[in-house]
Amino acid sequence: MNLRDWYASLKDSERRTVLAGSVVAVLLLLAGGIWQLHTSAGAAATRVEAKRADLAWMQAVAPRLQSMPRSQSNESLPLLVDRTARDAGLSGALSGADPAGNGGLRVRFEAASFDALVLWLARIQQDRGLVVESASVDGTEADGLVNASLVLRGP
Repeated sequence: MNLRDWYASLKDSERRTVLAGSVVAVLLLLAGGIWQLHTSAGAAATRVEAKRADLAWMQAVAPRLQSMPRSQSNESLPLLVDRTARDAGLSGALSGADPAGNGGLRVRFEAASFDALVLWLARIQQDRGLVVESASVDGTEADGLVNASLVLRGP
């Protein structure tokens, strides 16, 4: 028995009930679809606004980033470490620098100011792109001074 035969076999009141139920079902499906589209459009609008805010921030920051000094030198890693450590006031504490494989450099400091060492590490990471691959820092008897062994890698 197909759907038409089944529908034709129903009483008039049953046909009206089936017809009304079908209309209600179609209306509910349409309303659900429209609600889903509205929700999706709202979420998309929120994402677009967030992206616009991100773009505005990037455009505001771009001039500052472009004006930052960039290293154009082809200075070797040992020379770079020696020069920047000297500039940071750590030259007296720099006790050695040896190759550490894969282009790395093992650097040793003795009785170095902890604060100056941390500032130097932050600066060479930010300005030169050097990365601390490993570090061993031991306190000394003097307050604020440390012995450190670092392995640095270039960008």
